[in-house]
Amino acid sequence: MVKAVGIDPGTMSMDIFGFDDETDEVIVDMSIPRDKITENPSIVIDVLREINEKHGGIDAIVGPCGYGIPLKKACETQDWEIMLATFVSEEDVRRRLKIIGLRELMLLMKQSKDLNIWFTPGVIHLPTVPEFRKVNRIDLGTADKVYTVIAAVRDHAEYYNISYSEVSIIAVEVGFAYTAAIAVDKGKIVDGIGGTISWPGFLGMGFMDSELAYALANAYPYFSKILLFRGGIADIAGVDPKKISLDEFVKLTKVNDKVRKAYNAMIEFILKDIATLLVSVRKPKEILLSGRFTRVKGFIEDLTFSIKKFLLDYGLETNVRTIRRRAKIAKEGAEGAAILANGIAGGKYRELIETMELFKSSGTIFDYIKLDSDIKRKIVELFTGKHR
Repeated sequence: MVKAVGIDPGTMSMDIFGFDDETDEVIVDMSIPRDKITENPSIVIDVLREINEKHGGIDAIVGPCGYGIPLKKACETQDWEIMLATFVSEEDVRRRLKIIGLRELMLLMKQSKDLNIWFTPGVIHLPTVPEFRKVNRIDLGTADKVYTVIAAVRDHAEYYNISYSEVSIIAVEVGFAYTAAIAVDKGKIVDGIGGTISWPGFLGMGFMDSELAYALANAYPYFSKILLFRGGIADIAGVDPKKISLDEFVKLTKVNDKVRKAYNAMIEFILKDIATLLVSVRKPKEILLSGRFTRVKGFIEDLTFSIKKFLLDYGLETNVRTIRRRAKIAKEGAEGAAILANGIAGGKYRELIETMELFKSSGTIFDYIKLDSDIKRKIVELFTGKHR
């Protein structure tokens, strides 16, 4: 019997999901607004301790960890690893961005030795992704995107009654801020397009033209991560994401030409992310969708139709659907994190985690920067101190 809990740190909320693998009972299914956590990260620790006490001990908890850390207990993590997983400039520290709340929460988790909390890898840490696909990349998929893929692999294997090693899919998460897509071949993550290297998401611009990066570096010398949450579909459509719900945004496409064009672009951008990953997994059995946008009925219908049509045009009869989940409140990523926690603790999903080779994760997010050594050294020192 293994009781496991996972945490998914979304842009709008931090979701917590847990289950008992003997009874299949859901022991926690909740969501905490991200702004509250930025103000007071300790509320998450309080919630975890309440769950731990109520259920007579939790065997493993997978905590949120930004860009990821090679799999290890939180209490064994070095401070520089936490700094790296949440890397941000001193100016942005002073701006109190949401990632600072995450960093403080990770430090609290490190100190909370009464809870068996683990930090886990992002896509770039995985040995199953060829090194050449990591060159000059940082965001191939954050740790929480790996959680979603775990949920997708589990769901696909159970849906078709096949072994984990037979799973070949593309998982696409359409979140409030970003869109990410990850390729799985024979049960292993082999490639990824994280939110900041994808085509534009709802908030974020995704990948950036190098010439735009040059222009920004000169016109805006204190480059803030705030900019990574701008230039997306909301800006293209001319809507304020703080004042309009996703349902309202989709409905606006019926009456507002500018919004409709931005919406169509969003659908096309997702197709382009999928098209890119078809190089890495040539014949995926399914495209599995997740994220806040997939809960909007009109959007998921349009996206599913568009993906199927696109793939059929290239002779691929690929099933397209959302990831099945037990959670009523928490997102797919939280459920995937709980599955990972179960595997870490030796539960029924151990084979899944071993198949994906998550226990063999290693390295750092800056390992594959192929620039002059002095430039790379300055980047590492700026965000972590002299640790290597």
